[in-house]
Amino acid sequence: MVGKEKNGVQVFGKDLITKLSSQALGAARKRVNYNFHSSMADNPHRFLNVMAQGTFVSPHRHLRPPKSESFVLLAGQVVFFVFDDEGRILQRVELGGAESGVGDVGIDIAPGVWHSLAVRSEIAVCFEVKPGPYRPEDDKEFAPWAPRENDEACSAYLQKLLDYDG
Repeated sequence: MVGKEKNGVQVFGKDLITKLSSQALGAARKRVNYNFHSSMADNPHRFLNVMAQGTFVSPHRHLRPPKSESFVLLAGQVVFFVFDDEGRILQRVELGGAESGVGDVGIDIAPGVWHSLAVRSEIAVCFEVKPGPYRPEDDKEFAPWAPRENDEACSAYLQKLLDYDG
């Protein structure tokens, strides 16, 4: 089934993930979201984030307003990074879907924690939950010490993160 709602229940499976994976591979940002929440005002927001290898998630935090965030990897592999206020890596966590053989499958982040992730497999499928509402003007604060998406320094920074072994 492809994300159809019936009786207030949304069911999703392999067909939806295949469709979203194809879209992510062809997208300029190398990722796509599929929202389960019906509006940006809903609380909490629940969505699939399907990311292709090479996507760049600029380090950011959710401080004002404070928002926690949870990720559960359904398929693929990612490396999750936590930073201090100066951009030093405090923690590197390998996450993998059930088929990957990686032990950890999810992470929960407190409000205000600088974080980013890098995709290690061709595609990674992540179920995310965070408080709404979504307002682009204050949803996240981007790190002043890291490049922003589409900056020419992104690929070098992404490679630096992937090469970090703590």
